[in-house]
Amino acid sequence: MYILVVGGGKVGYYLTKTLVNEGYEVLLIERNSAKVDTFSDRLGTVVLRGDGAEAATLEQAGAARADVVIATTGQDEDNLVICQVAKKKFNVRHAIARVNNPKNEEIFKRLGIDTTVSVTNLILSYIEQSLPDRELMHLLTLSHADLAIVEARVTERSPYVGQALSDIALPPDVAVSAVIRGEELLIPGPETRLQPGDDVVALTHRASEDELRAALSR
Repeated sequence: MYILVVGGGKVGYYLTKTLVNEGYEVLLIERNSAKVDTFSDRLGTVVLRGDGAEAATLEQAGAARADVVIATTGQDEDNLVICQVAKKKFNVRHAIARVNNPKNEEIFKRLGIDTTVSVTNLILSYIEQSLPDRELMHLLTLSHADLAIVEARVTERSPYVGQALSDIALPPDVAVSAVIRGEELLIPGPETRLQPGDDVVALTHRASEDELRAALSR
C-alpha cells in the first residue's frame, strides 16, 4: 500500500513516522524547506518538498498509484483541495482529511471526501460518552454527510414510556435498530415498549436529531 501524507506539521510528521515504522510505503509532502530538511534528516528519503494542493506536486509524488492520500495541514481549505485533486485527477481510491473547524466536516463529506477527522468532535464525543446523564450521543457519522447513528436515553419525562414503538410518533426518517436495557440487548419490533433508562440506538438524519431527543427525553 502506498500512502501520501500532505502537511508536515506535528500530525503529519508523527503519522508518517508511525506508518514508516509499520512497514508502509509512505511519502510526506511539505512545502516549508526548513521542515523538509529536518524531516529528511529524521526520516530519510520519504519527504518531498512541494505544495500538495498542486496537481504537479501530486504527480511528482506518484499520486496516480497511491492507495490513500491523507491531508493533515492546518488549513481546511488546503486539505479539501488536496483531497479533491487526488480523487478527481489521480483517481486515488481513498482520501482522508483533517478538519480543523468542526463546522466544515459536513461540507467535506458532501464534496466527496471519504473520511474526515475532527479532533474537536472526537473530544466532544469522548466527553459525551463520559457523562452519565447524556440524552443523545453520536456513535458514528456515516459516509453520507446527512446520516448518523445515535444513541438516545429514554427518561422518565418521555411521553412514550410504556408505549410500543408502533404507537410512537418518531420522526419519519428515524429507524430504531436496537434497544439496550441494562445488560440486555433487544432487537426491537413494533411491539417493543420503551422503559425509563433504555438506550435507543437509531439511524437518523441530522435534521431530525432534535426531534428525536425531544420525543425520548423531554
